[in-house]
Amino acid sequence: MQTAYPIPRGLWLPLITPFRDGRLDEASLRRLLGVYAHEPIDGLILAATTGEGLTLDDEEVRRLVAVSAAELERIGRRLPLYLGLSGSDTRKMTKALEETASWPIDGYLIACPYYTRPSQEGLFQHFQALADHTARPILIYNIPYRTGVNLGNETMLRLAERANIVGVKDCCADPTQSFDLLRRRPQAFSVLTGEDALFHGALSQGADGGILASAHIRTQDFARIRSRLLNGDQATALAEWYALADLPRLLFAEPSPAPIKYWLWRAGLIDSAEVRLPMTPVSEGLAARIDREIARFV
Repeated sequence: MQTAYPIPRGLWLPLITPFRDGRLDEASLRRLLGVYAHEPIDGLILAATTGEGLTLDDEEVRRLVAVSAAELERIGRRLPLYLGLSGSDTRKMTKALEETASWPIDGYLIACPYYTRPSQEGLFQHFQALADHTARPILIYNIPYRTGVNLGNETMLRLAERANIVGVKDCCADPTQSFDLLRRRPQAFSVLTGEDALFHGALSQGADGGILASAHIRTQDFARIRSRLLNGDQATALAEWYALADLPRLLFAEPSPAPIKYWLWRAGLIDSAEVRLPMTPVSEGLAARIDREIARFV
């Protein structure tokens, strides 16, 4: 496969969407961007699962993108911005691509159609149609435990032949499938794990990086583990992963992104830990656990 598209690699952050009093909190959004623009991340994804994208209306998504792009330009950090999209109607999805064609984004993270559980041929034709409707790169988001359908490797490899389908956020939850994809994928097709707790293992098997919600916290530690492995320092990478591995478990002890938002709020990076229903704030017990963990790093 030949491609002129940049291949997503490294540590990508699926940015939370800060809310305050039921509205998009643009001040907190700018503050977050100011912090992460100086962290060792390789790209940002907006309005995806961690960004509570399904709860955002069209105008909020537009503002989220506009503010993020403008703030990064002001700061002077050129980070790729991908927009998260999901839906089960191919026609509506192609329309969304057309409507966002002029937006200041670099690509899309697009989830498999949820609930309808199409066949592998249906999945192939769905992503084929989407690739036909944008000149931007597409990352496929394969997460069957959310969507109800698994995009198999044979279908994935067919899609990888498209120049602007540049990779996958892999959350298939099947280690055999993930390993087989890494073994067989074209060189220019990126595999980024979306399973925070499996980051080290995925990198060790050849993954190109990760899209990790947990990397909102201790971002440099996540990035350094990948750097260690790239430099051949496997022993140090493993030791550092041992020290970091409990963090994803803590941040996913209750539905994400509530624990991450609570941590960021306690750290003063956002003005409210607010989430939108059906998400709910963290329990008192988890809040206490997070507070204790924060205190370790103060």
